[in-house]
Amino acid sequence: MSPSPLFRIVRAVALLAFAAYFFVPLLAMLDFSTQVRGSAPGRTWDNWQYVFTDDDFRASIVYSLLLALFTVVLMVALLVPTMVWVRLRVPRAKVLIEFLCLLPLTIPALVVVVGISNVYSWVTYLLGDSPLVLTFVYVVFVLPYAYRALDAALSSIDVATLAEAARSLGASWFTVIVRIIMPNITGGILGAAFIAVALVLGEYVAASLLHFDTLPVAMADIYRSNGPAAMAAALATMAVVSALLLGLTFLSRDRHKQGASS
Repeated sequence: MSPSPLFRIVRAVALLAFAAYFFVPLLAMLDFSTQVRGSAPGRTWDNWQYVFTDDDFRASIVYSLLLALFTVVLMVALLVPTMVWVRLRVPRAKVLIEFLCLLPLTIPALVVVVGISNVYSWVTYLLGDSPLVLTFVYVVFVLPYAYRALDAALSSIDVATLAEAARSLGASWFTVIVRIIMPNITGGILGAAFIAVALVLGEYVAASLLHFDTLPVAMADIYRSNGPAAMAAALATMAVVSALLLGLTFLSRDRHKQGASS
């Protein structure tokens, strides 16, 4: 049954309203970022050129992208084996693991950062003062969301049967987790990665208080001295983040289609 003309009109108006709500602020940011500073009217791309030529800002982008990558890898390496092992060997501990993973939701990020600031003085002493050491605190921040995504994916498959079948054929536990369990929960892993990337690329409190120059901190510093350049940096960052998240989305869809066809 085809939709009525009234429904089509309402849908078109809703889509236009959503497009205006989403794109008008972006267009305003683009307009502001190309304005000439001062009283003389005109347009300039100097602010955009500054974003791509400033060495400090480019370094902050690289650090933030590497932080997102390392956070995803460490999060998967910690959570997936732990959750699989709990389901197979100690199912009674599932409530405790869930409580520990969801605990960061109840504690403000400011409190977490203040609490671990003394610990991070030793971390930076042992590992150096690179912003990449923020990986550890970012894993803590992303734990609640990643746990929910992975728990839903693990609940959709029979972990015990898959593990017992693989073990009966002589597979090691590493093989069971990496080659048997993880390919069947790719959607959950990609969902957790999606959230982790978005959180890491937008996190400001921990990086600022621990004095690391990540992308949000660099953008805040630019905004204090050059507003139009900060708008250009914000738009460029949004484009990069959107491209990454869209890539994860399409990768998740491809995996889902492959699983459905097989």
